Amino acid sequence: MSQYPKLTIVVPCYNEEAVLHETMKQLSEVLESLIQSKLIAKDSTLLFVDDGSRDKTWQIIESASARHPFVKGIKLSRNAGHQNALLAGLTVASEHSDCVISIDADLQDDIRAIRDFMEKYWQGYDIVYGVRDSRETDTWFKRTSAQGFYWLMGKMGIQLVPNHADFRLMSKRTLEELLKYKEANLFLRGIIPLLGFPSTKVYYDRKERMAGESKYPLKKMLAFALDGITSFSITPVRFVTALGFVTFILSAFVGLYALIEELAGHTVSGWASLIISIWLLGGLELMAVGLIGEYIGKIFKEVKRRPRYTIETNLYKNEKSSFVLSQNSDTMKT
Repeated sequence: MSQYPKLTIVVPCYNEEAVLHETMKQLSEVLESLIQSKLIAKDSTLLFVDDGSRDKTWQIIESASARHPFVKGIKLSRNAGHQNALLAGLTVASEHSDCVISIDADLQDDIRAIRDFMEKYWQGYDIVYGVRDSRETDTWFKRTSAQGFYWLMGKMGIQLVPNHADFRLMSKRTLEELLKYKEANLFLRGIIPLLGFPSTKVYYDRKERMAGESKYPLKKMLAFALDGITSFSITPVRFVTALGFVTFILSAFVGLYALIEELAGHTVSGWASLIISIWLLGGLELMAVGLIGEYIGKIFKEVKRRPRYTIETNLYKNEKSSFVLSQNSDTMKT
């Protein structure tokens, strides 16, 4: 067994044809540098997870794996979503690695931070979070909404690492504990801090996307936020209950006022107030039913216990292969 830890860098991919060659090239250079610095073992690997891409992403992964032993790949049979694709990669990597680093394929996360991750690992940390040093590259709306999301999650008692996405290092024992969480409603950013192993942060500046389009438009970001909130907290249900109680108290006062006016003979036509009340109460009721339905839907998914993903092809071989990279930097592009 090597005296150095075997590292696997897990890269979820969905329609990343435009950036994948450059991603492979840059990450390969990172591996080579870490091996030369004696921070990782020579049989460390890159593991690309194709999340049901519709372009040539899988063909690129398959071709690179055939030419370079350190490049591995798994192909999911359909698009399972970013979190499930990431989990698939972590599950496969956990069988072959001493530590794992996850990073998105768009190269917005600074790959230079990977060296800092490994140095923290050697210092004894099981979890190293990559945290954005600033959000200056974001639009005002995205920056404000993100800050609001972290504030709201904190108020609900959900322990998240602010400005951290899925760029992190995890040790083997951390992965083993993570894989014991079998829920269908997966929110890794909330689960990993619950594991409780020694952790630290590495700060970096996030870059602009090199090519292609963002896989997280506003609609998906909102759905992701809602999923995170409802997966970890019942505070929204309690809030609706409290709101219903307050509305009931107000209704009692209004009813008492209406009764007094009726007895005093001061009744007047109240079409506007009646319509406003109906719409207000109707909206609150629909909101409450929808919120409760969200939780019921999660229960429905959990009790079925369906697999979160299906691996169609797994190129992760068991044989041991040392890292070999041509001195020509264009090797990964051919």
